[in-house]
Amino acid sequence: MTGNRPSIFDAQRAHLLAIAYRMLGEMSAAEDVVQEAWLRWQRVDQTDVRDPRAWLSAATVRLSLDALRKARARRETYVGPWLPEPILPDDMRALAADAAASRAELASDLSLALLHVLERLSPEERAAFILHDAFDCDYSTIARTLEKSEQACRKLVSRARERVKADRPRHSVAKEHHRALVEKFIHAAANNDPNELSTLLASDVVLYSDGGGRAAAALNPIYGADKVIRFGLGVMRKFAPAEGFALEFTDINGAPGYLLRTREGVHTALTMEFDGERISAIYLVRNPDKLGRVSRPSSLGSSPSV
Repeated sequence: MTGNRPSIFDAQRAHLLAIAYRMLGEMSAAEDVVQEAWLRWQRVDQTDVRDPRAWLSAATVRLSLDALRKARARRETYVGPWLPEPILPDDMRALAADAAASRAELASDLSLALLHVLERLSPEERAAFILHDAFDCDYSTIARTLEKSEQACRKLVSRARERVKADRPRHSVAKEHHRALVEKFIHAAANNDPNELSTLLASDVVLYSDGGGRAAAALNPIYGADKVIRFGLGVMRKFAPAEGFALEFTDINGAPGYLLRTREGVHTALTMEFDGERISAIYLVRNPDKLGRVSRPSSLGSSPSV
């Protein structure tokens, strides 16, 4: 195979970024992986490459595996819970557009909730699961990519599915209902209404707050409705008096959520997970290192102030 290297690579860039972000949960790290894949693509003898997409995908997976193993070592000393980097609709559309239509449910699921669950898989389980269930790769392709037998890859995918199913049972919640529940939660918290909050939260709700030692956040997950209510009301009391404080409703990783803004920029990205009726998990990303992509310029005057 021969051809124009830049144009061939550019045609696959979104696909490669979609793989790397799912593997790493961080856009900046995913972009670094894709850049390294480009450098390798420049050096390869094109006459040895039958299928550029397959070659680039395999290179990206292997680079992501190396990056993930290094990231795991760093995350062992991370201050507090580690959450993925949130992304807004433009990035979301780009990352979901190339996924397999035959597996649309998982392929379009880039929620913080799912990515958080994927952190609990081994790197190889994560890679096999993403390739098979998000990109519809067959086991022979996965085996070549991971340099394992097809039987081993089947076991990796099976174990990953069981873990994902156990840690994140699927519940069908219409997006309109999801949006309404998020808005009710924010309204109740802003109005210091613990009774209303208690009607919205599952009794075993858990809240993850990621400050990474760079912003105030809970150092451990918060379990139970009563503790989550006290934490949520405390956060709102802290920010509500601030001049220029505003909440901007948007989709975060494809799910309804809010950006908490002050005049200094975005301080928090918030999304939620539901058990079908009530809020079962809340994700707060406060580490400024992870909020760069969602901190685009915005007019506070046009945001719904609290």
